[in-house]
Amino acid sequence: MNRRFYKIKLMNRRPPVMTSCLLLLTCMLLCQCCAVKMVTFKSLLDEMVDREALARYPAQEYKLAQFSSYDRATVKSGDSTWFANWDRSMFIREERNQGRKEYVMFDAKGPGAVVRFWMTFAGENSGKGILRFYFDGQDSPAIMAPALDLLSGKALINGILASSVSDVTEYHMRGHNLYLPIPYAKNCKITYESEGVLDPGAKKGGESVYYNINYRTYKNTPVTTFSISTIKENAKTLESVQRKLTGRNRGLDELKSAVFPIHATIAPGASVEVPVKAGSNAIREIELKLSGVNPEQALRSTILELSFDGEQTVWCPVGDFFGTGYQLRYSNTWYSKVDSSGRLSTFWVMPFEKQVRVILHNLGGSPVTAEGKIRTSPWKWDANSMHFGASWHQFSNLFTGEMKNNAGGGGPFDINYVELKGKGLYVGDAITLFNTVYAWWGEGDEKIYVDGEKFPSHIGTGTEDYYGYAWCRPEKFSNHPFIAQPDGSGNFNPGYTVNMRLRDLDAIPFNKELKFDMEMWHWTRAHINFAPVSFHYMLPGGKTNVTEDVGNAKKPVVLKRSDLISPLIAGGKIEAENMVLLDASGGEFYYQNSVHRGWSENMQAFWADAKPGDVLRLSFNSEKAGDFNITAGLTMAPGYGQFSLKINAENIGRVIDTYQPKLLVKKVDLGKFHINSGENTIEIKLTAESKDDQKKALFGLDYLTVN
Repeated sequence: MNRRFYKIKLMNRRPPVMTSCLLLLTCMLLCQCCAVKMVTFKSLLDEMVDREALARYPAQEYKLAQFSSYDRATVKSGDSTWFANWDRSMFIREERNQGRKEYVMFDAKGPGAVVRFWMTFAGENSGKGILRFYFDGQDSPAIMAPALDLLSGKALINGILASSVSDVTEYHMRGHNLYLPIPYAKNCKITYESEGVLDPGAKKGGESVYYNINYRTYKNTPVTTFSISTIKENAKTLESVQRKLTGRNRGLDELKSAVFPIHATIAPGASVEVPVKAGSNAIREIELKLSGVNPEQALRSTILELSFDGEQTVWCPVGDFFGTGYQLRYSNTWYSKVDSSGRLSTFWVMPFEKQVRVILHNLGGSPVTAEGKIRTSPWKWDANSMHFGASWHQFSNLFTGEMKNNAGGGGPFDINYVELKGKGLYVGDAITLFNTVYAWWGEGDEKIYVDGEKFPSHIGTGTEDYYGYAWCRPEKFSNHPFIAQPDGSGNFNPGYTVNMRLRDLDAIPFNKELKFDMEMWHWTRAHINFAPVSFHYMLPGGKTNVTEDVGNAKKPVVLKRSDLISPLIAGGKIEAENMVLLDASGGEFYYQNSVHRGWSENMQAFWADAKPGDVLRLSFNSEKAGDFNITAGLTMAPGYGQFSLKINAENIGRVIDTYQPKLLVKKVDLGKFHINSGENTIEIKLTAESKDDQKKALFGLDYLTVN
């Protein structure tokens, strides 16, 4: 209508000078109109598979934020409630709508778009409630379906953009991820209707509802509101996008590219630079395969350094950079791939205006052979072009605090992934960790502050929720383009875990700074290694607080618990939680933590649910051999059974009854035994259940003294 108005007016004007002025004004207005592109469902789908989009600061400026079910007691850093953990069934408000009680979980002014929607549930009949999307002030929902059908079923679409993980996890224990973009022009409200919700935090029971919803809010950009018909109208585009994401079609064969080979054997302490042609180009692929006498150490101690136009932006162990940590684990995301042969690939677009330097450093103690290639293609550098960066560091032998509670007690704390100064996009992260106890390490929430926020615009409900799965599940998954758990064996047990979240439409813009903290909330007292790597783009001149972590990159990698927790007798004593579990013929074993039981270091080795005749074997080490008097700190309490013990296969000669009506830790003389230089074993055999009526046979070992 505006264009027609100007045309009519021009036709009615007689004076030529005024006519020329109006023509000029019309052209200017039309140019401005064309420069502001409309955001639509189709444009967002196209953006999802446009690999170059992340490498330029968005021309259509937006802010990314999050609604979640985080505990609303979390208000101010430093308060006792900062780590409050009732992160479920927390909503903005309740509304009555045509007799229904609807819980408002999302309410945002537009123009904007929902770009990631994660949920999980617990409790009887959970996940069967109804989700409703209301757009632009309308009273009737434009989208309405049972939550699981909508998020990972077929209520909206069938494909990778509405899926759950892991495929081998029981369905009700999965994280449900909707990545289908849902744009809106003026505002969007999302509600959940369920009779199972009883109270905020689900403290009274009932249905527990966990959610994280990421959304864009655009600045000076018009948006076309989503409708169900939009899917049909854009069926071909949607099919194409899902096919590309599912098949990981990275479009490399379509590029006019140059390939630079990598062939090098790098001596300990040496470095090798890979020559790459200068000019305005972008790295489109880095492929690398390392080999050496210690392949795990090579993945951690071989460093990839990238400098673009004279700015070093990447200094990262090779394995962490490619999303496998220091042990090879298969993965296949939109931005990276680790195949079964050990070939590592990354597909981030990394532009440079004039030059790039690619250097491999060997910080390890043995030679490493590197084979691979770097692929580049031409890039038109402009004012929005950004340099790619990766920031890595490790929290080694990190003490996680005591046993936690949902009020935030037990000593949880925030650890920093990265702080960025400048203008850019935060595009993902990964963690590699080694857990040393039989308990979940990742209860903590992400807290992301953008451009000086006092309270984070992103605060979540748990580390596994942030990474797209749920319920601490250990099952592997790499069937999604943006999230992966190549290994989860350390989730419940001592072991190795790798998690990844690589962002696409949910990339976070920042104009001045970004700070990413993650709560270190390990349910029990532990020492762990925790190494985050953060991926980002920034305009030239951007800075990161993470410096070259040479010391941790050189450290021997942890492949088993005893590599981090020494089982060595020290000062004539060995704590039971420092011993190595060799095997148990039955029952459940773990290291129990409490500040109220009187255990040395607040922990004991605990064995439960065994049957008479079952055997538990632990080991510990000694630097010297000889005959020593051995005493044991044993827990005596209700439900504790009767046991025989052997040290290095030598029987103590009697049965020890560990039942007492009240809990106490008792020092028991076991006798004199020969202790080996090196490994020693203690064997515990259950002979009878507790003397009380609990029908249990618990066993607790606090420590051994060796004198």
